[in-house]
Order: sequence, then structure tokens, then C-alpha cells
Amino acid sequence: MTPGAWLLVAAVVVVLLLAWTAWTLTRLRRLEARVARARTVLEDRLRARAALAEDLSSGYSAALGEDRASRLKTAAYEARRTPAGDRELAENTLGRELRGLPAELPGVPAELLAELAEAEARMALARRFYNDAVRDTALLRQRRLPRLLRLHADRPLPRFFDVEDGLDAVPTGAGTPRA
Repeated sequence: MTPGAWLLVAAVVVVLLLAWTAWTLTRLRRLEARVARARTVLEDRLRARAALAEDLSSGYSAALGEDRASRLKTAAYEARRTPAGDRELAENTLGRELRGLPAELPGVPAELLAELAEAEARMALARRFYNDAVRDTALLRQRRLPRLLRLHADRPLPRFFDVEDGLDAVPTGAGTPRA
């Protein structure tokens, strides 16, 4: 091969590497935005669940029993006020209190219990979407070339949000290959 041909091959390789890098950076930015949106939705769902639990404990303490109402109110308060580091522990405590409630509570409107069940389900789905976005971001950032080129290396890797929500037994499809 002539020196001109080698130069052309090198130029093509550089252009392909630059195109791949631009595409990967765009993907990383989109994943970062997806994580931020999913986190916002998750925070909204967590606040809604805590507010409903607080309403239940405040308005229907006789139906719950004073001890259970007090624990539920404290757990809801902690879940709404806890800083980010201890948030998962507070949400787990609230979740355990909610799952410990009897299926039927005389004197409590069925609508409130239905709203609470729906809030729990929505929170679980929001957590699933958030953790999926975090997983996708981590997988892309851990590939060989993004690590070698230090793409987004200055940005912190988002953390998973792990709470007990009853969806852990549901298969996620994580072991199945993606198309």
C-alpha cells in the first residue's frame, strides 16, 4: 500500500471513531436525562404514597389502633423528611407498615385504601423504571471504549434505588438478550 492509502485508512478510522464517540455521548446525555426524569417521577410517587399514609394515620387512627397509627404516621413523616442517604431505609419502614395493614379496615373509606394501593403500585413501577435507566447508564459507561476515552467520567454514576416493594419476584427480562 502506498503512503496515501495508509493515510486514507487512518483518516477513515479517525472519522469512524469520532462518529462513534459523538453517538455515544449523545446516548449518554439522553440516558442522563432519562434518569433525571425517572427520578423526578419516583420522588413524586414516594411523596404521594407518604401523604396518603399520613392522611390514613391522622384521619383514621381509631380504625388503625393508636399504636399502629402512631407508627404509620412516624414512618410517613420520616419518608417525607429524610435526606437522600437514608431515604431507602425510611421508605422500607413505611412500606413495611403499609403492608402490615389488614386488608379491610372498618371505618376507613374504600376509596382511600384503593388510592393507597394504587400509590404503592405506582411507586413500585416508578422505582422499576428508574432502576432500569440507572442500569442502562451504568452498562454503557462500563463498556471498554467509553471507559478508555473517559466519556462522562467526570459525572457521578447514578445510584440504584432499592426498596422492598413486592416487584422483586417479577421477572425483569434482564437475562434475555435485547434486539
